[in-house]
Amino acid sequence: MKIYLLASVLLIAAYQVHGQREEFKCPDDYGFYPHSISCDKYWKCDNNVAELKTCGNGLAFDDTDPKYLKENCDYLHNVDCGARSQLEPAVGGPHCPRLYGIFPDDVKCDTFWNCWGGEASRYQCSPGLAYDRESRVCMWADQVPECKVEEVANGFSCPAAGELLASVGSFSRHAHPDDCRKYYICMEGTPREYGCPIGTVFKIGDSDGSGSCENPEDVPGWYANTAYLL
Repeated sequence: MKIYLLASVLLIAAYQVHGQREEFKCPDDYGFYPHSISCDKYWKCDNNVAELKTCGNGLAFDDTDPKYLKENCDYLHNVDCGARSQLEPAVGGPHCPRLYGIFPDDVKCDTFWNCWGGEASRYQCSPGLAYDRESRVCMWADQVPECKVEEVANGFSCPAAGELLASVGSFSRHAHPDDCRKYYICMEGTPREYGCPIGTVFKIGDSDGSGSCENPEDVPGWYANTAYLL
């Protein structure tokens, strides 16, 4: 009985796939049209003959062209699939859950990977920033939920409330322990890493929590190494 039911299900599935191919009628002699239920499939019509096509794994068919003349497969996150909810099973490799797409690193929150045809290219956000999985842009690390505490401003901790003079204002500046071009700004107890313009270094101010970017010759004790200025 189970074998009979399984055979029936396979027969129905085969019929449905065959039916999709047979039922689609080209609206025009030439064009590219979305599949009714699959976001990564589409129909190519040439001389009024329909051919079922599939985008690369991780891409989806963009059906926004009102004239249906563009054959455009884009990243999944760029395409509004709507009711076209079905996708091909994921196929990927190292750092690439799918062959095409932009994916966060599994370990470092400031790193992400651009995958094209299964080839992964590594990208890193600017200092103080991290890759946000929802908006898919680099944001302040303290605003990215996946970032561990030690990854936000390299573990730098802001002074406790009341430790600095009121004259400092609503935020304070603090020197980076290793790089004379970098410094931290603390806003409401949250540190964010900044960098001075090329050719300048951070000069600690006369009072705690103050400072500014100045020419190296005006900053006592800066490291005489041009690598810090590049």
